[in-house]
Amino acid sequence: MKVLLVGCGKMGGALLTQWMRAVEHEFTIVDPFLDQPVEGARLFKDINALGDEKFDLLIVAIKPQMVDEILPAYKDALNPDGAVASIAAGCSVQRLQTALPGYPVIRIMPNLPSAIGAGVAGLYASSAASADQRDTVETLMQAAGTAVWVDDEDQIDRVTAVAGSGPGYVFEIARAYIEAAKELGFSDEQASDLVLGTLDGSIRMILETGDNPENLRNSVTSKNGTTEAGLKALNGDGKLSDLLKATTESAYKRAIELR
Repeated sequence: MKVLLVGCGKMGGALLTQWMRAVEHEFTIVDPFLDQPVEGARLFKDINALGDEKFDLLIVAIKPQMVDEILPAYKDALNPDGAVASIAAGCSVQRLQTALPGYPVIRIMPNLPSAIGAGVAGLYASSAASADQRDTVETLMQAAGTAVWVDDEDQIDRVTAVAGSGPGYVFEIARAYIEAAKELGFSDEQASDLVLGTLDGSIRMILETGDNPENLRNSVTSKNGTTEAGLKALNGDGKLSDLLKATTESAYKRAIELR
């Protein structure tokens, strides 16, 4: 299969690295700003360099604000039975079909841990997408982690708010947690080891035991103990829960604005 990436920034490049390890498709990139070629993929600076070449899958990996301006130039780059897949956050199927009319669209909402094969991606396909096209995109995303199909387009924007933007929330929580550990007198290295090791072990315990976070939280919380004292400061008034709700709601609203 011949796959064309329009744009290859941080997210597109992270995915491409995983794809080239897992599948045998032929990858071509068009990106005027990419200076270093990607081993195993062809790189062109301009669409005109493609000539009359046709592709089976076009992957939109540019910023959503650039879609209306850039994509129409690629209307003849797909085979008649080709498809469009997009990782442009918040960019609706309708916008993509306006830019590239006549082709089925599959929206992908990946996240940054895809770079290490530990990503979570939401997938949504327009009604015109065939089972084979859906399978192709699902296989690509499974090469970078976990792929979850959703039933309607609004849900893909909700995936954006939870999983797409989610690593940013986790990184910020980790950063603040490390700073708190340093305030208790630990060095940068000590604080990082203690916090990141605790986060890693706790998440793995949830995944490997299959228990839910509330039960596990209760199992480590003794009455009048240190954990209870810390939890009361963290979320005793429900402010952390409210803050996370506000965080995901704000990201979701922004995804709607980008449609």
